[in-house]
Amino acid sequence: MVTVNLDHVFVCGHPALDFAATLRARRTLRFEMFAAPDRLDAWYVESGIVDSVAPSRPSDVERARAVREAVYELITARRLGEAFGDRALEALNGAARKPAAAPQLTRAGRRTDATSQEALSAVARQAVELLSGPDVPLLKECGNPECTRVYIDRSRGMRRHWCGMESCGNKIKAAAYRARKKSALATIDG
Repeated sequence: MVTVNLDHVFVCGHPALDFAATLRARRTLRFEMFAAPDRLDAWYVESGIVDSVAPSRPSDVERARAVREAVYELITARRLGEAFGDRALEALNGAARKPAAAPQLTRAGRRTDATSQEALSAVARQAVELLSGPDVPLLKECGNPECTRVYIDRSRGMRRHWCGMESCGNKIKAAAYRARKKSALATIDG
């Protein structure tokens, strides 16, 4: 089973949204978080989907990427009020139909050990629940133009603008502050 270092980011408010966000900066740099099987395994454990996962193979990574892209496509369609694409539906539903990891009761408490396929099925099932559930109206895309994370906005008045303050909010606020300061200095010098 895999031991992990905690270095994935979980700011979207739902495991399926965080899974879709593992391809970062989709419009610009396209930074792939699942660059190798161990990165996929680490995500499954760090997300809390499972407690341990048998080592993944490159084919498991390709399958997870395909399901992730389907999840992102379906989330985007739902958020924009558009129809679901048939290929994305089939990819998600195909993964959700596979056996999922089964939690077990141990003397120490609850534990879920899984294969990569079982962990992916658990993520796919969570995506099905999200996309058919009451949180759909709360889905928003991050206001940072470079970020493509979708998150659940549970803020008062639904006024949240960023996927997370630590990741995007502080960057945008700092950039706006620098721009205001530069503009003020230009006005004084001018």
